[in-house]
Amino acid sequence: MDPAGPFGAALRGRLLLAVCWAVTAVAAAGAKVLPPPSNLNYSFVQICTLNWTWNPPENISSSCDLEYSSDIVIDEVPQDQRQWSKSLFRVTDTFLNEEMRFKVRSECKHDNASEPSRWVETSVLPKGIPGTAAVGLNCVWHNLEYMVCKWHPGENASSDTNYTLFYWFDGLKNPKKCKNYSMSQGSFECTFGLTFPRFTNTYPAISILIRDDSEEIRPVCASKNPTTLVKPATPKIVEVSYVNGGIYLQWSESDTFPANCLYYELRYHNGDLTVAQTIRVTSNRTSIPSVDFNSKYTFQVRAQPKPECYSSKLCSEWSEEKSIGVNPDSTFYFVLIVTIPLIVAVSTIVLLVYLKRLKILILPPIPDPREILKRMFGEQNDNPQSCAKDDSMNAYDRLIKEEEIHSLILTETPESSNSEKENRQTLLSQ
Repeated sequence: MDPAGPFGAALRGRLLLAVCWAVTAVAAAGAKVLPPPSNLNYSFVQICTLNWTWNPPENISSSCDLEYSSDIVIDEVPQDQRQWSKSLFRVTDTFLNEEMRFKVRSECKHDNASEPSRWVETSVLPKGIPGTAAVGLNCVWHNLEYMVCKWHPGENASSDTNYTLFYWFDGLKNPKKCKNYSMSQGSFECTFGLTFPRFTNTYPAISILIRDDSEEIRPVCASKNPTTLVKPATPKIVEVSYVNGGIYLQWSESDTFPANCLYYELRYHNGDLTVAQTIRVTSNRTSIPSVDFNSKYTFQVRAQPKPECYSSKLCSEWSEEKSIGVNPDSTFYFVLIVTIPLIVAVSTIVLLVYLKRLKILILPPIPDPREILKRMFGEQNDNPQSCAKDDSMNAYDRLIKEEEIHSLILTETPESSNSEKENRQTLLSQ
């Protein structure tokens, strides 16, 4: 047991800590702080591309494996883009609508006897009125043929702001200006051609600058990786047929993509089913086995880049529907169900009306004698003069009718009149 007790253990701990501090102080006193780089500057290589340059520090020991550490800060937010290099320059993208600060320092690689230098910094300050830069830039590379970029005006930009889009990538001698502009519902859009050789495996980044001729409008820069923006063209189903108890399908294939860089999603449903089935295929043809030939099948297809070729998650639009088979038309049956009772009802009504008229023709109604006598005697009592006049007229009419009947009898029976005439002559001769 330690005779000094707990007080001796505490004393020994304090002595050990003091020794450690002393060793650290001696090491720090012996460590040499490197001088920083000098003459830090920048220049625009192309639109949205800056080249930062600096001079090496002086009085560096030959035993120092000198390298430079550099980093970028945007609006006081570190971008986690620190790099180490032996070069006296660094090429970076710029944003122009935000303050960009670049810093660099000297370090001796694998040398614990020296300390890195202090940071040397310089900044690129934005120009123009805050809130006037274009916002929400979104670009899509359609079928490896042309790129469409859309954006919205800044909240502080005037209504007559005339934004202009410029683009550049490694391989172009000078930046190009986009000319095919349109505007819809407050959104700007511009389309420009963008093609590379078909068998290209790597694609350069696209630098995009949007600005206005007015110095009050703040410009904005963006760097786009085109492989993340690829959107294939919409396929077209060219054949749907029955083959060996199944359905064979084939659709168009884009000729702008390298071979085996697209896969396809086929969506189909059977009859009136609203839930579709989706399958993935790697070529532009496939077969659906064991189908119901009494049902109607409807198909759609779309294309998507393969991840081993492109980093894009964008799919093409679904193709137009293509169908095969006959699906019973429920509309026809509905119309039939409604029409048959209607026809029966109308026919019944027509038949009833016709039978009523036929009954009147076959069995006419018998007049009531009491009503006839009542009308006759009632009219006579009401107007005697009129009745007398009517009686004379009726007598005259009866006389005329009797003469007509007599003439009709004479006309219709000439033989009987001749016989009567002969009888008269016989009587006279006697």
